[in-house]
Amino acid sequence: MQHLNSSGGKGGRIESPVSPCFSPACAARQTIEADGQCAARRPSSRVGRMIQPVNEPPADSLERKSPGAWVRQMIGQGVNKAVCSFVLACAVLSPADAADAPQFPSRPIKILIGYGPGGTTDTLARFYAVKLGEILNTPIIIDNKPGASELLAALPVMNSAADGYTLWMGTGGALVQNPGIRKDLPYDILKNFTPIALVGEAEAVMLVKPDLPVNTLSELIAYGKANPGKLNYGSGGVGSGNHLWMEYLIGATGARFTHIPYKSDVEITRDIMAGNVDMTMVTALIALPLLKEGKVKAIAVTGSQRLKSLPNVPSFSESGIPEIKSKDSYTFFALMGPAGMPTTVVKKLNEAINKVSMQPDVDQRVRETMQIRPKTITSNEYGQVLKQEVDKWRELGKTIKIDTL
Repeated sequence: MQHLNSSGGKGGRIESPVSPCFSPACAARQTIEADGQCAARRPSSRVGRMIQPVNEPPADSLERKSPGAWVRQMIGQGVNKAVCSFVLACAVLSPADAADAPQFPSRPIKILIGYGPGGTTDTLARFYAVKLGEILNTPIIIDNKPGASELLAALPVMNSAADGYTLWMGTGGALVQNPGIRKDLPYDILKNFTPIALVGEAEAVMLVKPDLPVNTLSELIAYGKANPGKLNYGSGGVGSGNHLWMEYLIGATGARFTHIPYKSDVEITRDIMAGNVDMTMVTALIALPLLKEGKVKAIAVTGSQRLKSLPNVPSFSESGIPEIKSKDSYTFFALMGPAGMPTTVVKKLNEAINKVSMQPDVDQRVRETMQIRPKTITSNEYGQVLKQEVDKWRELGKTIKIDTL
C-alpha cells in the first residue's frame, strides 16, 4: 500500500487535489470532517483554504501509544470511529502482507527451462504445467531457453520480480553440479534464488552405439584407457549433467574420451543412431524408445539399483570399478524462483506442486512413462537438500578437470 504525502503542511495551503491520507500521523494532525475524510486531503477550491489543526498531543506521544489507546484518544477528540478503525488497519497491514498472496496468482505464471522441446525436462515441465494450472486456476506457460548450461533460463528468473510469476524448472546440472564445481558462474544458487519445490529424481542410462566392442561399463573404461581419445561422447552442453558425469568417470578411472557438446539430449540421440557419437548418458525416458528399436546398446544405469524398466542392465555400483562411488541419483528436477519471494507465495506453489505429484495418475505416469520418481517435500526441506548436494559436488569436483569451465 502506498502512502501519498501532500505538499500542504499544517496550517498551509492546499494547491492541488491528492488522494485521501490514511496514516495515523496525518489523522492526528488534520481536521477530520463528519464524512470521515482528512480535510488536508480534500480537493481545494481555486482560492484554497486554511487548515485548522486539532488540539492534539504531540505526534511523538501518539507513536508511543498502543493501537487501541490511539483509537480511544482519537474517538475522544471527535474523530469518526469507522475512520479510526480503517486508519489503524492500514497502519498495521504491511506492504509485504498486502502483496503476499491471498490473491496469488492473479495472472499467468511463466516457467523457464534450459533445454529444448522433447527432452525429459521439457516433457516433465509441460505435464506438470497442465496439472498445476488446474490447481492454481491460472495458465502456466513453459518457455524453452536451451543452451549455456541453463544460464539462458536461470538468469532471467534471477533478475525478475520476486512475485512468483517468473520461475525456473532447473536440473541437477545447473542447480548443484555446476555450482559445486565451477568458479565462473554468474549466480550463487544458494543466495540468488528461492527454493520452491523438488519435483522428482531420475537415473541415467549409459548408451553406446551398437557396433562398439564393449558390453559393460568396465569394458568401456578399459577400452578408453587402452585407446585414449579415440572414443567420443555427446552431452547436453558444457556443464550439463551428462557432461559432468562423464568427466567424473574420466577423472575417477583415468579413461580418456573426447567431448562433443550439444544443446539437448534429443540431438545427441540422433547422432548416436547415425554413428557420429560413440556414447552418451541420457535419462531413461530418452533411452527406452531407442533401446526398443535396437538402435543403441545400454551398458549401465546410474545409482546403486537397477531400473525396473531395464532389469538386465547393471547399475554403476555393480560395475566392479572401485573408483566409481555410488551416488544418490543422476539428476533431479526442481522449481526455483528469484531470491526474496514472499513465504506465502512459496508455500502456495510448493503445496500445489506436491498436490500434483500425489495424484495417483500423475505418480503412475511420471514413474512408468518418464522414469522419474516424484518427490513431495516442503520448500525448507528442499533448501536443505540443495545445500547438501552442492557441498557433495564440491567434494566430487576435486577429481574433475574441465579446461572450458
